[in-house]
Amino acid sequence: MSRLTQTLIPTAQRQSVEELTDALDLGHGDTLAKRSGFLIMLTLAGLIAIAGVLTDSTATVIGAMIIAPLGTPILGIGLGIVTGHLSLVIRSILWVLVGLVIVVALGLVFALFVATPESLAANSQVEGRTSPSLMDLVAALATGFAGGFAMCRKDLSAVLPGVAIAISLVPPLGVVGVCAGQGLWGDALGALVLFLSNVLALVIAGTIVFTMGGYARDPGSSPTANRRRAYVVVTVLALVVTVPLAANSIVAVALARWTATIQTVTTTWLADEPGARVYDVTWSGADATVDVTTDDGQVPDIGDLRTALSTAIPGWVGVVVDVGQGSEYVVQ
Repeated sequence: MSRLTQTLIPTAQRQSVEELTDALDLGHGDTLAKRSGFLIMLTLAGLIAIAGVLTDSTATVIGAMIIAPLGTPILGIGLGIVTGHLSLVIRSILWVLVGLVIVVALGLVFALFVATPESLAANSQVEGRTSPSLMDLVAALATGFAGGFAMCRKDLSAVLPGVAIAISLVPPLGVVGVCAGQGLWGDALGALVLFLSNVLALVIAGTIVFTMGGYARDPGSSPTANRRRAYVVVTVLALVVTVPLAANSIVAVALARWTATIQTVTTTWLADEPGARVYDVTWSGADATVDVTTDDGQVPDIGDLRTALSTAIPGWVGVVVDVGQGSEYVVQ
């Protein structure tokens, strides 16, 4: 190993590929105990996470993160890629899919206890998991590196609970099930994207760490294992996960800027109107609705607002002024 690798993963603290495989492969060693333990803890983590989401309890959701075992097969995918064991990769992917189905199904069942879809819209646990961004990817990658090093080094095993808390795996799946059960398909898709991006980030980070640790050349690895293939897989996965999150981040930034612009321009437009107030700007696709009130329910000339907005935001962004009591004015 290089000097850098020996610094990051000292030889005296390095786990062997056999030890790493035993820790991450649910089909190695005492498979019955491993698989039953995985299913039991995953089901309980799913129940706790969904209960925490529905009650909007951060502490409860964190408890679910601590006991969630999904990180094991996910890092197992990375180990299988590096060591050239296709069977480990496939087996680990199947266990991740089993976990996904179990938690989403539990979420669908618990969706029956949700009074209205609107109650989910005001839930911070749901809101925080339905619009992933590049910063979520950065956090997931850093967490994946921490998890990878913790698995490779005997002296870092104590940080694994912290790694479990930092990465969001089971709670987004609970949100997927609950939102899908209430027909909130956009929110369900957003939560699923967050889960998948976190999975891919863990695989990417784990693959890099395991490759740096020299496991591709370990005697326990497959003769077909090589670092070049691992790097190709990492590059492809990085592109797959980065593109949609980057696009979502760009959209989120644009909407935030346009929201502030619409509020500022509308406030200026209503400056001389008695008792005028500008409230929230809500979005439906590329259409914005700005809620305002005035003392007499009247507003100035819409043409003035249209002119001001035409140079402030793109022309294809729709704007509607809602004065309340069914009075709406289409601006553009």
